[in-house]
Amino acid sequence: MGVLVSEAEGRTVRVDVHCHTVASYDSQLLPERLLARADAVGLDAVVVTDHDTVHGAHVAADLAVDYDVTVLVGCEVSTADGHLLAIGVDEAPKPDEPLSATVQRIRDAGGLAVVPHPFQRSRHGASAAAIEGVDGVEVYNAHAMVGLRNDQAERFARERGYPAFGGSDAHRAGGLGLAATAVTLAPGQPPSPATILAAMRDGRTAAVGRRTSTWQYVTKLVATARYNAPSLL
Repeated sequence: MGVLVSEAEGRTVRVDVHCHTVASYDSQLLPERLLARADAVGLDAVVVTDHDTVHGAHVAADLAVDYDVTVLVGCEVSTADGHLLAIGVDEAPKPDEPLSATVQRIRDAGGLAVVPHPFQRSRHGASAAAIEGVDGVEVYNAHAMVGLRNDQAERFARERGYPAFGGSDAHRAGGLGLAATAVTLAPGQPPSPATILAAMRDGRTAAVGRRTSTWQYVTKLVATARYNAPSLL
């Protein structure tokens, strides 16, 4: 697929900016299992983005010393206008606020605001009208069953000039790294939360990856349905 490719000449690292642990209601992935899998599939870094909490991300960051993987703390915020990735924050922004206000809260905390799976209403994706002033758009989400919304997101990001991001949206180990963000660091800089975040902020990103298998997609749907079932009774 076409991506927004960086022109910088530093080292390019592969970062999965969208993945979940057991701290998310719909995931059974332990932080240590996430890190082991990330290491095994050649990821340089991950951003742990559990739903409305940074607990799993902090646990993973503490464990990362035993793995060859850099961890950035983040979360997937449930805003009033759809989901929003907060990357590089120590605390989770308050949910259910307007997306624009949440973007500002994330920036005030020193983080980046990236819109995941936009336009996918069934997955709480933000609409085009709600997306304004963000730091990037997830143009490749591995959990897209067909990929039409990924294509739409890529066109939207390109036309609006937003940096392109890719994420697996993994809730199980097998999905980790199927999509990722190629982040080009400044020349001479090693990968660290600070250098990766700085490169993302400068827009030195490109989305890479492939879609989740049908089996993994269905497994995720079943897990979500089990959680939501009581609200349907």
